[in-house]
Amino acid sequence: MDFGHGGATDHSREGRVNRLLVIGGTVVGAALVARPLARRIAAFDMAACIEAMPDTAPPKWMFTNITAIRQNTDRILELLEGRRDE
Repeated sequence: MDFGHGGATDHSREGRVNRLLVIGGTVVGAALVARPLARRIAAFDMAACIEAMPDTAPPKWMFTNITAIRQNTDRILELLEGRRDE
């Protein structure tokens, strides 16, 4: 006869063990999936993607303008540094 003393602890222990097994399995599965995805992401070449886009594509337009802004900023800084030296 079970008077309710040990039954509840046995079920809660089983629940904890099952929960730990599920969490452990999920972590291992996520690690196995993440590894090949990380390799693919590392091999992804954004510049080649942008080059393949038509000239009117917004991402290519943004990339081109940002590059031009950086070049202009570098030129402005060079001019300002030249004036400082005078």
